[in-house]
Amino acid sequence: MQISSTRDAGASATPARKRKRDYVLAGWASMAGTTIEWYDFFLYGTAAALVFNKIFFPTLDPILGTLAAFATYGVGFIGRPLGGIVFGHFGDRVGRKSMLLVTLLMMGIPSMAIGLIPSYQTIGYWAAGSLVAMRFMQGMAVGGEWGGAALMAVEHAPAGSKGFFGSLPQTGVGFGLVLSSVAMTAVARLPEADLLSWGWRLPFLASVVLVVVGWLIRVGVPESPAFERIQASGAGTKAPVLAALRRCPRQILLIIGARTAENTWFYLVVVFALAYAANELKIPKPDILHAITAGAAVSLITMPFCGWLSDRIGQRTLFLIGLMIMCAFAAPFFSMLGTRHPAAVWWAMVLGSGVVFPILYAPESQLFAAQFPPEIRYSGISLAVQIAGVLGGGIAPMIATALLAADEGKPGYVVAYMVGLGVVGIICTLLMRLRTD
Repeated sequence: MQISSTRDAGASATPARKRKRDYVLAGWASMAGTTIEWYDFFLYGTAAALVFNKIFFPTLDPILGTLAAFATYGVGFIGRPLGGIVFGHFGDRVGRKSMLLVTLLMMGIPSMAIGLIPSYQTIGYWAAGSLVAMRFMQGMAVGGEWGGAALMAVEHAPAGSKGFFGSLPQTGVGFGLVLSSVAMTAVARLPEADLLSWGWRLPFLASVVLVVVGWLIRVGVPESPAFERIQASGAGTKAPVLAALRRCPRQILLIIGARTAENTWFYLVVVFALAYAANELKIPKPDILHAITAGAAVSLITMPFCGWLSDRIGQRTLFLIGLMIMCAFAAPFFSMLGTRHPAAVWWAMVLGSGVVFPILYAPESQLFAAQFPPEIRYSGISLAVQIAGVLGGGIAPMIATALLAADEGKPGYVVAYMVGLGVVGIICTLLMRLRTD
């Protein structure tokens, strides 16, 4: 009997160890993949600010050239909802894992291609056209990747740890921002002639290394247990996007309302505040960029901590706390920038991107995934999150710029706008219902 018991214990221990290996690997693979994809996404934005106007739009006035470069940056946001729809459909039909591998390639290959695009002097307007096409593909990849990475992390994770593992792909945003900033800072030290001729291409070409590493990590992750149960039971649907719209319109709208506030906060801190501080307050750009990078570095610790905390107090509770802190900190954030004092400016950016943002972002994977049944979860979460991304990342900075102009360069209207979005987010979050499957 004792021999039998020992044998039974050994047999049960092996699947337990395998199960732990699976969810740990899924969590780290999700973070590694999102790090690579956001490295490429942020790298483009930095290059657009520094060199793309001279490389691809040299015939335009410098200001118009910069605007044109940022317009190509905005194309990525247009591609994100389409990516959410396409990859959401196949993620619910074919599987989460395969979509993560496809989106990894769709982000990395265009990034390498950007590093090889000839300049305007060589092929004329075809250069800008190629840039737009590659950027659109990157936008689609990001639109489809986040939902898959979040679901692979939370659907593998055991009960009681879904918030922590769901925060790991979120942590990849900070890693991506730090890596892209370091890469562009390194090549920016080159003489301008070298930077414009070949130096700016190096960070994009380096994506090949990251893509290979990401592929090797992700290819070893087993399929999501939730998706395997769907396949085994035959509970899948032929048109999951349409099913999500038909069965869960309330959940989609609530996520859009809640997530727009978080996404607006992030892009106001890392995009709008950069322009506001540099143009209106005349604070040196390197000072702001260093503060943004420091905030991203801090988020590498605070993001998983907030994910762990959400497992203790609940994802919805932590997200509500984050929205209230965001509303309370909006005015002090701009007041600290307005002092022009280096320490105050540094703390404003670090607190905004390294503390407030993780409180909001870390619990989203599990909170939003819990709004949908497994068979339409990839489609539902991707569609809602990417529409909110357009409203928060694509439109909100332009609205904030217009409000700043309307208030004669003062941030009062921008603060009111941010608080208003926060109140909408609080209401939407309170109305969310959580599923347990």
